[in-house]
Amino acid sequence: MDRAGFRAYLVARKASEEAIERAVAVAERFESYVRKTLGVPVDQAPADTARAFSHELVKSGDNTYDNYLALARFGRFVRNHAVLVAMLEILDGHEALGNLYDKVGDELGDAARDRVFAVIDVPPLGVSNLQRSRLMRQAVERLETAVGHERCARLIGQGLRDLPDEGYAEERRRFEEAGGIDEYLRRKGDRFVAELQGIRDQGALYFSQPITDEVIAYVEAHPEIRQGVRVGNVLYEAKIPYMAREHLEETDVQLRATYYCHCPWARESLRQDEAKVSATFCNCSAAFHKKPYEVIFGRKLEAEVLETVLAGDPWCRFAVHLPEDVA
Repeated sequence: MDRAGFRAYLVARKASEEAIERAVAVAERFESYVRKTLGVPVDQAPADTARAFSHELVKSGDNTYDNYLALARFGRFVRNHAVLVAMLEILDGHEALGNLYDKVGDELGDAARDRVFAVIDVPPLGVSNLQRSRLMRQAVERLETAVGHERCARLIGQGLRDLPDEGYAEERRRFEEAGGIDEYLRRKGDRFVAELQGIRDQGALYFSQPITDEVIAYVEAHPEIRQGVRVGNVLYEAKIPYMAREHLEETDVQLRATYYCHCPWARESLRQDEAKVSATFCNCSAAFHKKPYEVIFGRKLEAEVLETVLAGDPWCRFAVHLPEDVA
């Protein structure tokens, strides 16, 4: 292992000395695991091996957020995109079921929460996406049965991600600089396309996916993905596919949906023959889409799910209801 090189990489990211020591230790442990199980250098480790190592971390109690972040950075450092993506997928939205557990308790009371989650344990960080999908399917089904579809959708629509307002301060600044919503959206779309072009040119990843000319053309052709489309005080937005290149190339409907879905708590259920996670859960994504605008306008907003691949639609599309006096 290039210990000095990885340390320098982490120093450049302003990691503390303590964090660097922990990161190097878990990276060396992973490299040893890869050599022992596969007999290949760590830059050749496939995603399945990274996921198997995650199970080892869970068993040993070392399945901390910092360890997974360190391994994601190590994957980037050794230019192993499979390891990088596997670790990012483990971290992505890991808090969702725990937050649902808390929200059900806050809104319905501890007794009702305990009935909904009677056979469901909030899993530790690092379990497989298939296990996460199975647990979320059970939780949403039981919650819908307990309180009905509408109330379940409203509760989930409060959002299940940890999204602090300060994470969107730059968007508020950009909105104020733009002087209005339409100019803000135009600039937002231009920034997004420029970001994708830069990632394509660098051969890097947009979160977990490579970017090609075809992906950029797809984004450009869909303004609801590019920046959003405002009609009155309603903003229509759609997601870029989670793995856009594969989504565009795939002809199988089920696999196309799997490549589109961003959510690790739902995506794997699209791939399996067992029942899918209820599309009611996609209200969590609606909450994700409205969050920047809640910070921009300094008030709570409503958002709704219009289409979702979990419901059999070709894409995931949302409506964010902006303030009536938006300009």
